[in-house]
Amino acid sequence: MEELVIRDADVVDGSGEPSYRADVVVDGGRIVSIVKEAAAAGCQRPRARRELDAEGLVLSPGFVDMHAHSDLALLRDPDHSAKAAQGVTLEVIGQDGLSYAPVDDRTLGEVRRAIAGWNGSGDDIDFDWRTVGEYLDRLDRGIAVNAAYLIPQGTVRALAVGWEDREATPQELDRMRRLVAEGMEQGAVGMSSGLTYTPGMYAKDAELTELCRVVASYGGYYCPHHRSYGAGALEAYREMVALTREAGCSLHLAHATMNFGVNKGRAPELLALLDEALADGADISLDTYPYTPGCTTLAAMLPSWASEGGPERVVQRLADEETAERIRHDLEVTGSDGCHGVPIEWDTVEISGVGDPALADFVGRTVQESADRRGEAPWVTARGLLLADRLAPTILQHVGHEENVRAIMRHRVHTGGSDGILQGAKPHPRAYGTFPHYLGHYVRELGVLSLEDCVAHLTSRPAARLRLADRGLVREGYVADLVLFDPATVAAGSSFAEPRVLPTGIPYVLVDGRFVIEDGRRTDALAGRAVRGTPA
Repeated sequence: MEELVIRDADVVDGSGEPSYRADVVVDGGRIVSIVKEAAAAGCQRPRARRELDAEGLVLSPGFVDMHAHSDLALLRDPDHSAKAAQGVTLEVIGQDGLSYAPVDDRTLGEVRRAIAGWNGSGDDIDFDWRTVGEYLDRLDRGIAVNAAYLIPQGTVRALAVGWEDREATPQELDRMRRLVAEGMEQGAVGMSSGLTYTPGMYAKDAELTELCRVVASYGGYYCPHHRSYGAGALEAYREMVALTREAGCSLHLAHATMNFGVNKGRAPELLALLDEALADGADISLDTYPYTPGCTTLAAMLPSWASEGGPERVVQRLADEETAERIRHDLEVTGSDGCHGVPIEWDTVEISGVGDPALADFVGRTVQESADRRGEAPWVTARGLLLADRLAPTILQHVGHEENVRAIMRHRVHTGGSDGILQGAKPHPRAYGTFPHYLGHYVRELGVLSLEDCVAHLTSRPAARLRLADRGLVREGYVADLVLFDPATVAAGSSFAEPRVLPTGIPYVLVDGRFVIEDGRRTDALAGRAVRGTPA
């Protein structure tokens, strides 16, 4: 007898087609049968050792978070309810060009410092890996949800070239090609870049094109955080489209937003650019989170020249009065490339987390607010905080536009990505709320997307991008990564005031046929594993 039958579910199967009522049978981690309208047809209903009454609930494929920063959280926090409780059954990590494989001892220390604001210092982690394959093996020991990995181009460049702003030598480029090829062979699904973060931002298009050729040869995709989401946003999008077409590589645009005042109402221009490329045969997809503020580190706002050489050099430059004044001028007057070419507005920059608990008073306030309280210029406050906290502060940047968010999420190649940073006392609520916020706010309350269309955005579309032949749909033979939610009550519990509140209306989540959320509570199951790419 099979393990589980889910009775009388309203199945939204991920295809975008209308829902149907069915009994769904799960055994051995897979969907073994689907009996549509079993009760109405009067046929013999399937039986199993456990029967779950799903009356009033929607059954859908598990949600795929196409842009996650859980690289260490999956190892540190076996519970991982931040994602499991949202119905996420697969996260794509290794984002924005910086992560923890492939590395050597030197690079590992540098990367840990550089992205402590994203993932914590890692002092509580045993870094017993160096290669991509070894990291994926570590995930295979058991994690809350599944994870796929992107080779981080910035980490690869740090390993082969260092943190200097210069072109790679032919020998260094050859080494980067080998590192990318090895990562793809070991199970990565593609390559990411952070082209406003050092050292990845120092790569010219020709270098990126060569690495994308390697990714394409393995059937992977390129996922850039491109060079500007502000003053040069459209040009930056156009650059990525042209680069990947030259390389013959699939393109997935990370957190594809149009931010800052210069881009208010300009999402249709981005979508027209993408539609033209799609009509011409380009393979493009994108992800977004359903909120207007962004989230990154305070140090990411600095101009690229100030970040050359790695974290220690940044601290040295900030400590020097003359150099710090140059940084201030770039930030406040010129518009630094770290702030997307737009002069920084300190009243939009809210501190969301710090590394040193003694600095907690800054959290939840904008830099402008803290400066006013201290009776000093905002740059003085920001500089002092960066030095005191050794570059660790994370920020919310309130620079988005609701009309752009809605327009982009309607697009036919859109997928969902939380970009969720789980660190800090007051993280962005997208880390705990992205997927129920789509379903509750943008489907039920606003009607921006139909339920069937939204589920397709969050399931089958990302599974297709990842080339997963047996995930992303409710189909016989598919892996039983499944979510049961109440369409009348599903909602994000997290808010900007209380960002760590879990969602409502998602009572059951299965990963590989095992309940990780049952009756609304996290079980002790560690059913997730590394989902490896399969070379083309």
